[in-house]
Amino acid sequence: MLQTLFVKDFAIVGEAEIGFERGLTVVTGETGAGKSLMVDCLLLLAGQRADAGVVRAGCERAELIADFDLADAPTARQWLVDEEFDDADGCQLRRVIRAEGASRAWINGRPATLAQMQALAQRLIEIHGQHEHQALLDKASQLALLDAFGDHATLLQPVAALAARWREIDARMRELHGEHDHSERIALLAHQVDELDRHALQPAELDALDERHKRLANAGHLIQGTSALAELLDGDGEFSLLRLAHRAHSEITRLAQSDAELATTGDLLGTASLQLEEANGALARYRDALDLDPEKLAETEAQITKLHELGRKHRLPVAELKAHAQTLRGELETLQGAGATLARLERERHEVEREYRAVAAQLSAARAAAAQTLGTSVSQLMDELGMSGGCFAVAIEPLAKATPDGQGLERVEFLVSANPGQPARALRRVASGGELSRISLAIEVAALGADNASADAIATMVFDEVDSGIGGAVAEVVGQKLRRLGAHRQVLCVTHLPQVAAQGHHHLRVAKSSDGASTHTRIDPLDEKARRDEVARMLGGVEITRETLAHAAQMLRAAGSER
Repeated sequence: MLQTLFVKDFAIVGEAEIGFERGLTVVTGETGAGKSLMVDCLLLLAGQRADAGVVRAGCERAELIADFDLADAPTARQWLVDEEFDDADGCQLRRVIRAEGASRAWINGRPATLAQMQALAQRLIEIHGQHEHQALLDKASQLALLDAFGDHATLLQPVAALAARWREIDARMRELHGEHDHSERIALLAHQVDELDRHALQPAELDALDERHKRLANAGHLIQGTSALAELLDGDGEFSLLRLAHRAHSEITRLAQSDAELATTGDLLGTASLQLEEANGALARYRDALDLDPEKLAETEAQITKLHELGRKHRLPVAELKAHAQTLRGELETLQGAGATLARLERERHEVEREYRAVAAQLSAARAAAAQTLGTSVSQLMDELGMSGGCFAVAIEPLAKATPDGQGLERVEFLVSANPGQPARALRRVASGGELSRISLAIEVAALGADNASADAIATMVFDEVDSGIGGAVAEVVGQKLRRLGAHRQVLCVTHLPQVAAQGHHHLRVAKSSDGASTHTRIDPLDEKARRDEVARMLGGVEITRETLAHAAQMLRAAGSER
């Protein structure tokens, strides 16, 4: 529900803050006073594009702020949560339009785009103006309104779920079919898997291959070096390490007989001699195992070359080729079993579609019944609203495509004939703004229903001069219908007819004044006496008589007695 509207330096409004309550609030004033400025402000806060002409002359910028209570707007509250604009239970829309034409927008103090403002406003407020775009003109909104009127939620949910499941299965089948012949892909995968199985190595095996390659590549150098070491350790020369170690050990053993303290040193030299002998043996075994084999070296180098070739081919590091082979093997097995999988998916898709058609047919039947009822109700209301002989109908248009759709098997189009003998045309093509506003009012009243306060999720509705082109008894009926809407929703109506103004639960008056240098507009809430005077002004014009005042008071009492 709209709680407050703050306006600063907008058109001829210097600064105004307006409070709103539940029920029907009527806005009146002299012609040209700026009654529709409030609607213009709400349209801009709803994301309509602005131009610099809305900024008050001589000012740098116009500022608009609307505060909403979200207690009766669960969809708006959820949108704020989803978009991370939520801030407790309140919602504030703010728009600043600068004199050079630029504008900025905020939602709950956070910068927002116009698209975001529009998306949120669609969940907060519905504006019916003579020349403005209305949600009721959108075919998607018409379908949603018909479904809300018919209370089709329990049928819509399985229809949407089954259509989504059908799309999932169909996407999987198209994925399996692919864009290429399966046999070619299978042959390619089989070759790649076989090639990788023969040549790809695990990381540990790659390390061993690298070590073997280094050893074979350096075999000559290693043989030469180990042979020199063997000569140094145990050669025929007088100064080989083993011979010197044995000699040192013998000498210290002899000296230890004279001084026992040398025994420990003798043990160390004995251990050193043993370790030299073990090192000499290990070196001999290593040298004997070295193989100066060019063929093995060539084989090893060929294996390494092949691995790098496969790495370039698959665009992967050599160490990841083995894991890639497993991935390709999985795809190969899937494609080889694709025939059986496709057959299973085909059966599943057929069963889901069968269930979908059954539930969608129930929805279609329910929509046809609701369309008939809505058409009859709106046609009756049109007659009451001064469009005698006019009729309203809901055309149901089957979808051309055969695939399951989440919204059912059809779309709808609201058709209207405002005068007898005229063919019904799409509501969006109705030329007369006044007729369009009254038809919109009739649809809202019919969709809301006498005892149904949940058919329409929009908590605030605005009607801009819905009474244009009518008067007398029809104007009173329009006022009564608006008051009826106000019993369930917050309704704001800009009007120039006393019959409509008298039906309001609350009354705002717009007045324009000038000091010769500038023009100002004020918006004031009216008490009972001021309401009587305003309705009398609307009835009697310039000269207000006692009879006019009495008539105004009687109209207000009559409207109040209908509560």
